Amino acid sequence: MAQTPSPILSFFLVLAFLLSFTSVSNSIRDHQHNSYQIFDVSAVIQKTHQVFTQTPQAQQEEEAKPTITATAQHNSSVLSFSLHPRASVKNPQHKDYSYLTRARIARDSAQVNSLNSKLEFALSGYTQADLKPVPTAIQPEDLETPLTSGVSQGSGEYFARMGVGRPGRSYYMVIDTGSDLSWLQCQPCADCYQQTDPIFDPSSSSTYRTVSCSAQECSELQISGCSGGKCIYQINYGDGSYTMGDLATDTVSFGNTGSVSDVPIGCGHDNVGLFVGAAGLVGLARAPLSLPGRLRATSFSYCLVNRDSSSSSTLDFNSAPPGDSVFASMVRNPKLDLFYYVDMVGINVGGETLSIPASVFQVDGNGRGGIIVDSGTAVTRLNTQAYNALRDAFKKYASDLPSSSGFSLFDTCYDFSSVGGSVRVPTVSFLLASGKRLLLKPSNYLVPVDGRGKFCLAFAPTSSLSIIGNVQQQGTRVSFDLANRQFGFSPNKC
Repeated sequence: MAQTPSPILSFFLVLAFLLSFTSVSNSIRDHQHNSYQIFDVSAVIQKTHQVFTQTPQAQQEEEAKPTITATAQHNSSVLSFSLHPRASVKNPQHKDYSYLTRARIARDSAQVNSLNSKLEFALSGYTQADLKPVPTAIQPEDLETPLTSGVSQGSGEYFARMGVGRPGRSYYMVIDTGSDLSWLQCQPCADCYQQTDPIFDPSSSSTYRTVSCSAQECSELQISGCSGGKCIYQINYGDGSYTMGDLATDTVSFGNTGSVSDVPIGCGHDNVGLFVGAAGLVGLARAPLSLPGRLRATSFSYCLVNRDSSSSSTLDFNSAPPGDSVFASMVRNPKLDLFYYVDMVGINVGGETLSIPASVFQVDGNGRGGIIVDSGTAVTRLNTQAYNALRDAFKKYASDLPSSSGFSLFDTCYDFSSVGGSVRVPTVSFLLASGKRLLLKPSNYLVPVDGRGKFCLAFAPTSSLSIIGNVQQQGTRVSFDLANRQFGFSPNKC
């Protein structure tokens, strides 16, 4: 005959069951908490309506008035540009938000093509000597000029307000971590596109100097020539757009935080294609001719506000990463030391770590693979294997959301037009080799495409270079710690 458990033993058995049940319940709640986020759809849709009606930033010519003077040999001072989304500088000239989205995607595709062209050129094995002997009397028109001019819808989504010359004048310039030389349109103009600011006149600057053909800076250009003893630069972009003119040096002013003299800058007299709106481009790549390279900066950082907002942020040099940053190592490509590769090892969707080999995100010995952080690319491109895993997992965890047809390069979209306010969406995180994870906000991976409630997953597959784009960076201060070769990601630091 079985013995009845004593009252004390029964008490402990019941207690153990309750504790076990509570533990399981907490585990389920924790998983659910890590698996989903609340997405305020109505707030995002409201921004899409405001983008056509908001008052642009003041576009009048203004004096740059530095309060301190820095030199390229001293990097202890923090220097800062104001940073603006394109739509806050120049109202979009499009029929509606879907047309604006298509224009953004066209710009984005051109940027991706440009980055891939630079990589393929580096991997082709060509050297400067193969590219160009520099004769003593080559004319600018002798440099190879593309036959196509690209789409004239404007390049880049974020503009820095940069002062050029002495006395300084301020110009809206596209920021690009994938380019080395900074340049702007210059008088006299053989061919110039429309820009917001007056075109730079080098004769108005007391510190403007052309660079000679024998100078070190001239030899560091990828494509250059020589005319009348002056170094001529040319930069070609992936869509066929280009800029060409004199390589020069001049003073660059950082609002009221300082100025730096003798900064290499392209003075473009012949500029065709994609750069409508901006006066030129600020090159932030890892290269001697880039702005960080010339400043000998220990670091730079930016925070990109929502591209449909009227607010602004800053692009800072020599500032310390915020204390709450999630850090990741910078990886170098042995074949191309221009881009900023991040040591990423995986992706998590809905609390599930996807079955993607870490090698998918790594640079191989031939210089292929890996994933870069780029300010000029909007939509994150992922290796096709990684993209398919992310998309399929997202669809699985978002099966209760109303799906919609694809849009342009997006194949995973949802119809939130009937949503009153917010929806629950799966989480998406990037997993870093440091063991940390970078949790994205819903607005970093679900983007509006028509202003009426259609949202798409803001990733696209690629068979070439993988890129973390600026949609995924919005709202996060991204620090490029050059001295310690690491990134810092700090949310909500705009």
